[in-house]
Amino acid sequence: MQTEHTQLIRGLGLIAAISVNVANIIGTGVFLKARVVTCNVGSPGKALAIWVFAGLLSIAGALTYAELLAMMPRAAGEYGIIRDAYGRPLGFVYGWTQFFLARTASAAALAMGFAIFLNDLIGGALKVTVFSVALPWGSVLTFERLQLVAVGVIIITTIINCAAVSVSGSVASVLTGLKVLLLLGVGFGAFFYSGGDWGNLSLVNSGGTCENVAVTGGGLAGFAAGMIGALWAYDGWNNITFMAGEVKNPGRNLPLALIGGMLLVMALYLFVNLSYYHVLTPTEIASVSESSSVAAEVVRRLLGSVVVTLMAAAMMTSSFGALHASILATARLPYALARDGLFFKGLAHVSPRTHVPVRSLIVLAFWASVLALSGSFDTLTDYAIFALTLFYALVAASVFVFRKRVPDAERTYRVWGYPFVPIIFLVVSAWLIIQTISNHPRQSGIGLALILLGLPVYWLLARRNST
Repeated sequence: MQTEHTQLIRGLGLIAAISVNVANIIGTGVFLKARVVTCNVGSPGKALAIWVFAGLLSIAGALTYAELLAMMPRAAGEYGIIRDAYGRPLGFVYGWTQFFLARTASAAALAMGFAIFLNDLIGGALKVTVFSVALPWGSVLTFERLQLVAVGVIIITTIINCAAVSVSGSVASVLTGLKVLLLLGVGFGAFFYSGGDWGNLSLVNSGGTCENVAVTGGGLAGFAAGMIGALWAYDGWNNITFMAGEVKNPGRNLPLALIGGMLLVMALYLFVNLSYYHVLTPTEIASVSESSSVAAEVVRRLLGSVVVTLMAAAMMTSSFGALHASILATARLPYALARDGLFFKGLAHVSPRTHVPVRSLIVLAFWASVLALSGSFDTLTDYAIFALTLFYALVAASVFVFRKRVPDAERTYRVWGYPFVPIIFLVVSAWLIIQTISNHPRQSGIGLALILLGLPVYWLLARRNST
């Protein structure tokens, strides 16, 4: 009976697995980060190049992950890979970072994106301060209606994910279909009904307001900052790895879900971003408000304010789908840590009716809500992407560890272009990490401190368990 309450079941087929990945990738970034990329590089040509490079980098990561996950299809797949490759201490630091910083900050940012789109829908009524708290060091922490809405949507998606994994997979499939139709609608509408100007592609940003964007000043630093923005839009390409223990026929379906999902999303992103520049100049894109989106401005130019209302509702659906998939997958992480004795033991419990880690979902929702109350959208994504990129590199590097340690292990899929594809992924990831530290030393320092805090926590837990 104990096994029955601590085991997940394989209830996700190929379409559901692809949907869980694509639903998490297409969320808020493609609508909100175009202005961040434009502010940092200036010209449409460089901005589109960033979307290409960021997509190729994510595909290189997906190719590498596909080999690892096909070989070790376990719950919270990345955690198991790092633990087995580098040892339990680093495995815990990974789990600690993803739970307390990276994946939960990502979920909080998606929830904030939903609130931003709802704010568009109701004419800015959420951009109102509810109350403020004076902090000891002189700053003031302000809580707006936007943040309260974000907390509400986190709670709703958590309740949905308490159902059986097959139900959540079906929900992800429906939401993914709506997202793809939304992006195609924006792109085709911009090309055929806007009366746009291809001459916009030869212009550069001049005097754009770049509201609350930390502009680096161009060059390599600007390109790196733009890449961080685009990588947020692509983030989620590894989402299905957390549910590797629940995918049917994992040796076949996990590689197909990782690689197929990324190719689809990259094509859609290039199509939509090209349509943005067909309708708007780079300066107009850079001047879009932080509380609005480039896509909403494009549709406003096309069809007026009435259709913008529908567009805001559609983008709410997109961010809701991404949040649903993110929470669905991330909840498997505290579950896996608890099963290894590295987190609260009760979180290893699985509902006997739905075979879902409900307690893990509740704890995750609580912490994501705290983060949603504490930071803005761009601040949350900066923290998330820094930590995510660091551990993406560690997971990808483990392909060399396992090739040497277990050369004869069964590998139903081997990474294409080995060893060059993993090496390229690692080199570019290292460059982005260095550039992020250089451009945002304060945020990076806080992020590194929170990551390293996991080590003394691990030692305390290990000592308690041994006692």
